[in-house]
Amino acid sequence: MRILFTTVLIFYCCHSFAQHYKEDKKLSKAIANILAACKLDSAYDVQESHPAYVGVAILPLHKKNTIGGVHYKNFIYPASMYKLYVAMEILKQVNEQKIDLYKPYEVRKPNDVDRSKEIVSDPRPLLKAGDTVNVHYLLDLMITRSDNTAANCLIDIAGRKNINKTIDSLSWKGSEVTRKFLNRKWEDPGYDTIRGTFTSAFHFADLLFRIANKKLISEKLSLQLKALLSMQLDKSKLAPGFPSTAMYSHKTGWWSYYTHDAGIVEDGKLKYVIAVFTPVKEENMGGRIQLLAQKIHAMMKRYTFE
Repeated sequence: MRILFTTVLIFYCCHSFAQHYKEDKKLSKAIANILAACKLDSAYDVQESHPAYVGVAILPLHKKNTIGGVHYKNFIYPASMYKLYVAMEILKQVNEQKIDLYKPYEVRKPNDVDRSKEIVSDPRPLLKAGDTVNVHYLLDLMITRSDNTAANCLIDIAGRKNINKTIDSLSWKGSEVTRKFLNRKWEDPGYDTIRGTFTSAFHFADLLFRIANKKLISEKLSLQLKALLSMQLDKSKLAPGFPSTAMYSHKTGWWSYYTHDAGIVEDGKLKYVIAVFTPVKEENMGGRIQLLAQKIHAMMKRYTFE
């Protein structure tokens, strides 16, 4: 997802790795082999002082608290993926009756940053300063079209302190939402010099696992978020690699060096969460991310049913 600022990429160990997940070494090895087969196992240069790596986390829904993956504890710039953290807090406050989902809201500068649609076929117009829409409309735009203006408005409505309090309560330390999707010179005081936003494949997979099990804060909130994810309009990354029989409820993100996709895969009795975060430009993928999805899905069939 395109944004209008540069940031520093940080990779470090996820100290808040939840102890209730147990890594399946056999599953992790299978994922590592697939990354190698897809030529996504390299160290990548993102113009920092250290190499970056593709991070993958998979959580099978038929096995309680089991995880497999590669570099899934590393933190990486998430691009538009962190809009799902924002959506979580908005719906949390809606369900607490602190936010009215259908109350009119006026878009104001400098939040109106989008100059082109990420999904050209989407007929909804770009938001501009002075437009009046409701929170539900902003929420839909932010997730299904990954609209940056909508995200900026919703970050203001939810409040970054509230978003991060919820993130910390869920043991996702390090994944706090620090920035809006705009140039630092337009940021609110105190956020113009703050570190960039980061997350890990593990934190995002844990978020999706809780949604899939209807345990993200509440059953209602989990169902609401899954409904939004199921209407995702960006089908350019992992989605084409899954069979037509699979339901894929997901969020995508890209910017500069980064191409990400993560979601809940449901294909009959085969159900799992997948989170893929890559420091690879989308134009350099050459179909590898779709091949990754195809090979992982075939592997997960064997893993689940053999």
